[in-house]
Amino acid sequence: MAALRIGGLTPLTTLDYPGHLASVVFLQGCAWRCRYCHNPELMDAGAPTEIDWADVLHMLHERREFIDAVVFSGGEPLLQNGLEDAIAEVKAMGLKVALHTSGMVVKRFAQLLPQLDWVALDIKHLPAQTDLVTQVEDSGHANWAALTRLLVSETPYEVRTTAHPQLISADGIMRLALTLQGMGVENYALQISHNQRCFDPKLSNLHYDPLELKELEGKLSGLFPHFEIRH
Repeated sequence: MAALRIGGLTPLTTLDYPGHLASVVFLQGCAWRCRYCHNPELMDAGAPTEIDWADVLHMLHERREFIDAVVFSGGEPLLQNGLEDAIAEVKAMGLKVALHTSGMVVKRFAQLLPQLDWVALDIKHLPAQTDLVTQVEDSGHANWAALTRLLVSETPYEVRTTAHPQLISADGIMRLALTLQGMGVENYALQISHNQRCFDPKLSNLHYDPLELKELEGKLSGLFPHFEIRH
């Protein structure tokens, strides 16, 4: 049985894997310190956890009539050595598996891709500016290397960026989107940061101009076959 450090659980959602009824397992620990992060309690890999993977499996068995997928989120799921075994156990139940990740462990990400039914990959910023978000040196290399691996795979995906006006301007978002389009990204979502729970309190109470966002939405919609902006 997989050994996972689980920081939280959502028994039922329609939001985390589009088109599917899913349970979400939030895995504890993240090596990056994204300034807009709204789950900072999941950053510390050594924080006490009260949810056992055996209990999660039992819950999934009981809910198999109501769900068709399990989403592994975080934190950063790729940091957990037991993730591959957990994915295998879920798929053995006949459920689909989705992963929310930044791709920071690129080798493990590439190994897992054939086993995944859907991936939401967080692209933080343009490569040279990624450290501004994550506060970890050279994090952009792994983030964008994971994107390259994803795009040459056959795994369905969504590339997403969480945007905060102090970290990326509207013009910066446009440059990022054009770079993603040039790499062949077809499914892209822009998520506007919720300022209420930012890891970095200095980011609170800052907002994009609504008219600027509306104009940006129109431009981005023309770049990708599938685009969504989330407020």
